Amino acid sequence: MSGGASGRNVVILLNGEPYRGEISAEDAYVICCDGAYSWAKARVRIDENLGDFDSLGETPFPAPLRKFPAEKDETDGELAVDRALDMGASSIVFYGAGGKREDHFLGNLHLLFKAKAAGVASAVMKTNWAGITLCGAGRHAFFCGAGTTVSVLPFGGDAHIMGTEGLKYPMRDLWLRYGSTRGISNVTTDCEGFSIRVKKGNVLVIINEEEL
Repeated sequence: MSGGASGRNVVILLNGEPYRGEISAEDAYVICCDGAYSWAKARVRIDENLGDFDSLGETPFPAPLRKFPAEKDETDGELAVDRALDMGASSIVFYGAGGKREDHFLGNLHLLFKAKAAGVASAVMKTNWAGITLCGAGRHAFFCGAGTTVSVLPFGGDAHIMGTEGLKYPMRDLWLRYGSTRGISNVTTDCEGFSIRVKKGNVLVIINEEEL
């Protein structure tokens, strides 16, 4: 069943490394970007195909609402985020955002920032190796088993962490400076997961996983 725009949950499929895990899209509106169609078409319902289709050698289904020019300022992923914002998305999950080209991967991280800056409550990127979430001010809880490697990195500037729970190396009233690697390779200690309280700035919370 398609969630449509009324579901406010959007899944965006990107033409990076094909995602090997389960794609959770039952209650979401699914936007497939260009060449991602080749790996996603047989695995998940697609509600809309979007892009310039310069890297796809077939006509996707459903037919695109419009075809964008290959030479443009935005990537297909950014066009998909704009589309999700237009329909009032409250959550966006990206699949296929990692691998292949590092420039695109770094650009995809900025799409998390764009979504959060526009008011999207939850912006998450799933790769074959990790789940990546951009968190702003507030308390954020994550559910994963004990012994999971977790990294917390400032994004776009310094970030002030007031406290954490469930991590081997606690962060209390700590400034993470942009340009520093402090925050990499922490470990969860609680089987219920962990939480982090951000006072100022934005952080990428990266929960590492074995290859799916």
